[in-house]
Amino acid sequence: MKPLTRLPDGTVKQVSPLTGTQVWTLPGRAARPLDAPEGATRPLDPALHDRHCAFCWARMLETTPEIARVVHDDLHTWRRLRAVGPESLWSTTPEFRLFPNLFEILSYDYWHLSHGFEPTPESQARRTSYLAEPAGRAQLEALARIRMRARNAPGWDAEPLAESDVDRESVGLFAGNHQVIAARRHYLDGATDDSQLASSGTLTPEEHCQYTAFAVSAMHDLYRGNPHARYVAVFQNWLRPAGASFDHLHKQIVAIDELGAQLEREAVRVQSEPDLYARWGAGYAAEQGLVVARTPTAVAFAGVGHRYPSLEVHTTRPDCPPWQLEGDEVRDFSDLLHACHAATGAHVPTNEEWHHRPPSFDLPMPLRAVLKWRVSTLAGFEGGTKIYVNTIDPWTVRDHTSGRLRELASRGLISARVQLVS
Repeated sequence: MKPLTRLPDGTVKQVSPLTGTQVWTLPGRAARPLDAPEGATRPLDPALHDRHCAFCWARMLETTPEIARVVHDDLHTWRRLRAVGPESLWSTTPEFRLFPNLFEILSYDYWHLSHGFEPTPESQARRTSYLAEPAGRAQLEALARIRMRARNAPGWDAEPLAESDVDRESVGLFAGNHQVIAARRHYLDGATDDSQLASSGTLTPEEHCQYTAFAVSAMHDLYRGNPHARYVAVFQNWLRPAGASFDHLHKQIVAIDELGAQLEREAVRVQSEPDLYARWGAGYAAEQGLVVARTPTAVAFAGVGHRYPSLEVHTTRPDCPPWQLEGDEVRDFSDLLHACHAATGAHVPTNEEWHHRPPSFDLPMPLRAVLKWRVSTLAGFEGGTKIYVNTIDPWTVRDHTSGRLRELASRGLISARVQLVS
């Protein structure tokens, strides 16, 4: 079956050339309007400025100890600072913060008991230093109590918390393999109501590039710090319908000890079809008129065969993992991904999923991202047939995105490196 087929009644049938997922877009099952806030808006309370959720930077003690941060000193200088101590958290303003997830997908105990994983010397020294500071110990005790209470562990309500409990819980707060990158803004600067969220698309292209490069670096560090990590997943859930705990911009970086069935299947195909991604990604998209934009080393297009309407961004270099890309190649990828987010809009729930070549592979697999618009709900039909009905076909995704990109480009809101494809 061809990846894309338009039937006489207007039905579009899709089959993903990579995964085999079947998707139908049916006439009359119209999508809801994109980029429209749901429900009534509420004015923001000035007293809560930068304190709207636990990821806001004025509430840094509510997150786990910081691994690193990105700061912007002036109009031209960006720096990364590592291991900022509890007494120095407010000495600089972090544009992006990297810290372990308080409730990991795979816990430290999972890695330790299943694989014999031990904390790195750096994380052990960091933990010792943190516990030695009164503010650090108080933060760790509060976080340990939250973790214990969540699983109803005995002693969580003890005052003070037992030293053994603090010691046990705090190991995972420094040696975790599930990390978060949180952006500074919850709402746009100068926002007056809660509809004015700060999303990926509202960052400047330079801010988004720093955000992207920070995620690439964190991915690399997890591979280097855990020899049992076979794959590191990078993803972003935006808004609660897409699975976000907070409506605050953040990415997650998660080490796992399996490759996953789909990546294993793709690896087998790539061995016999080295041009798999070029042919069935940007190549097929170009044949079908689905390409929306390019940069010198990356391409963005409407995706085929996804459960939700999607945009894809692929780098054109398939011969290395993400952290070996040149700076301009990371920027090209980031600029296109930023442009796709900006065209999608801040009020559309989205999942951003990265795919890459893990270090154990020596196969041509480029860094690529899929941006999925979560504008429909899977139901019984999909569960029973494994045929997914989504409400926007790839050509309509292209038309919507291309129109928005032209508007954004005319206002100077996307990178000048982005070349639009009409």
